[in-house]
Amino acid sequence: MRHVLPLETIGPHAEPMAAAISACVHCGFCLPACPTYLIMGEEMDSPRGRILLMKEALEGGIELEAALPHIDNCLGCLACETACPSGVRYGELLTPFRALAATRRRRDVVSRLKREVTLRVLPYPPRMRAAAWAGALVRPFAGALPAPMRSMVGLLPRRVPRRAPLPGVVPAEGPRRARVALLAGCAQQVLAPGINTATLRVLARHGVETVVPPQQGCCGSLAAHTGEFERARSLARRNVAAFPTDVDAVVTNTAGCGSGMKEYGLLFGGEADEAAARELAGRVVDVSVFLDGLGLAAPAGALARPTRVAYQDACHLAHAQRERRAPRALLGAIGNVELVEMAEAEICCGSAGVYNIERPEAAAELGARKAACLLDTGAEVIASGNVGCMTQIAAHLRALGEPRPVWHTMQVLDRASATGDRAR
Repeated sequence: MRHVLPLETIGPHAEPMAAAISACVHCGFCLPACPTYLIMGEEMDSPRGRILLMKEALEGGIELEAALPHIDNCLGCLACETACPSGVRYGELLTPFRALAATRRRRDVVSRLKREVTLRVLPYPPRMRAAAWAGALVRPFAGALPAPMRSMVGLLPRRVPRRAPLPGVVPAEGPRRARVALLAGCAQQVLAPGINTATLRVLARHGVETVVPPQQGCCGSLAAHTGEFERARSLARRNVAAFPTDVDAVVTNTAGCGSGMKEYGLLFGGEADEAAARELAGRVVDVSVFLDGLGLAAPAGALARPTRVAYQDACHLAHAQRERRAPRALLGAIGNVELVEMAEAEICCGSAGVYNIERPEAAAELGARKAACLLDTGAEVIASGNVGCMTQIAAHLRALGEPRPVWHTMQVLDRASATGDRAR
């Protein structure tokens, strides 16, 4: 009998991959939670189908090229993990499989160029800012651009925000209750720098001193989730060295980045610096979870007028980190907020890292679907915990002719507080 996984070629990732394959009992509970199955209706574009495809490809039953189109269609949102009654850790199969495939597959020139440009621009704020300004300049001519470029330009904000340099340390207001380090993110510093400044103000107001390590960089999750493990490790090592150990937590305000850092153990499996990577991963926590656990040191404040707010679950907070309660609890503490729930809350908005760049048609269908569900709530403001989701949702609300403010949970808290009112 052949082994499910060829250990000699996969190495330390073989065990979790084999465990994920073995745990799947093919019950189909994942199907209605899977966004690509929802819009494509194909068994092979469901988690159950993809697990079978990956198993067969690894055993040699089918050619790798036969599985890849369906694997590429996967957003990696991990809604299937939330829905699965058998505890299949699908992400521990999907991510290493993509890394294995990346060393063996052949991409056409256009695909290679798009992937290379994406991974050489998004993780670096100066390059990302230059690209955003270029996108703003060509926006009037977007209709004449090739489809991939047109979709990228459509995702950019109408106005590129001004750069917001971050201080090295922000002291707590009043007695210090905790000390944390903040991951500043990469694309977020360009697309929505106000998220970081709001986060720093909110943490300070509630007695938290925040360190912003100057040597930090991209978390590496964009590269890791597309199978570029070596590139991802190179970026992640910078953070392993940059973040201090004398803090209560390393907080993140982007769900995808937080999940990426929590997966450093998987990323560095079998590497010499695996222990250090796992140590950092163990201290990473989403800012909403940290603040909710610490407790608010002052009243959350109130918005200027009664406002209906719909909270949109970022997949990598709701599914990967299994956290839905904390952001809702924080938003619910704010005066003049009517928190409303949306239909299909578990379904991905289509952003998914670089998915809306590499699979623009599927991403657009999911984005439009998410925007419609949010509009059905009657919400005046959309809140979320991930800049990629916020960018995707804002773009599709505009496309429907129904723009709404899309704020991070920390931005809503900041606006509700006296600190936020003065700053704005």
